[in-house]
Amino acid sequence: MFVITALPVVAMRWMDPWYSAFMLDSALDASRAGKPKYSTDYRWRDLEQISPHAAVAVIAAEDQFFPFHTGFDFKSIRDAVRSNEKQATRKRPRVRGASTISQQVAKNLFLWSGRSYLRKGCEAYFTLLIELTWPKERILEVYLNVAQFGDGIYGVEAASKRFWRKPSAKLDRYQAATLAAVLPNPITFKANAPSAYVTKRRDFILDQMRRL
Repeated sequence: MFVITALPVVAMRWMDPWYSAFMLDSALDASRAGKPKYSTDYRWRDLEQISPHAAVAVIAAEDQFFPFHTGFDFKSIRDAVRSNEKQATRKRPRVRGASTISQQVAKNLFLWSGRSYLRKGCEAYFTLLIELTWPKERILEVYLNVAQFGDGIYGVEAASKRFWRKPSAKLDRYQAATLAAVLPNPITFKANAPSAYVTKRRDFILDQMRRL
């Protein structure tokens, strides 16, 4: 089992993934929901072909300790647990997450959606494998290519072409921050029609980008 699961992780240090488990899961959900027009828009680009603003934006938005941790941000996990304990008493609790970029890569590439201890355990296992075998630049490169930015839209290249009709290499700071702002819920939030919340979050990300 270790060999079966470790081999694809090691191989993807050099081989670009042609698809992801999350893409497959979303396509199956669309099929079950009767969405005949659903399609997966996924266009791989090497890190050197992506605007540096996009890399800084996702780190500022999702995982500011990404260059320093080994896959898990234990302080954020502890803060999230405390926050969720307080939210549990409310009628509409807002669950706070603490997944690092490495954890999100593990989940998107190899695992199914949903919340369970089994999936979290598998996510931790794949995160450790990724951190042990990939350099940080590779983790960031894969994340920028497989993260979801809209319904069926994966990666900054597909998002940039869809929303602004330009390659991801030409994304400016505001566009990169807007894409990062929709990452918590790319189905509800729209990069090409940002709500007041997305605009506020974009401005926060821009401030964090300057600080980083």
